[in-house]
Amino acid sequence: MKILTGNDLKTGDVTWWTGSDWSRHVEDAVDVGENFEAILREEEAARRVNVPYAIEAEMTDDGPRPAHIKDRVRALGPTVRPDLTLKPADPEAGNWVI
Repeated sequence: MKILTGNDLKTGDVTWWTGSDWSRHVEDAVDVGENFEAILREEEAARRVNVPYAIEAEMTDDGPRPAHIKDRVRALGPTVRPDLTLKPADPEAGNWVI
């Protein structure tokens, strides 16, 4: 199955296509099937998300899950930064988010 993903333009959170809208939970994603190219073009033109793209997903008992490890890591959200820079969630607390 194929699902669409992208980064929310306002928050940078990873979002998933639910069939009518975008959600931050991969469990809410739906298979876009063979229509993914048309949907991807529409969403990119509408600028709802930044750089949407289709990924392969596998169905599990808990719903769809990204099939490849890089997409599973990406699904963890904005705390996993593409530049691999580790930054403290709260600079005063000294706790680091990885």
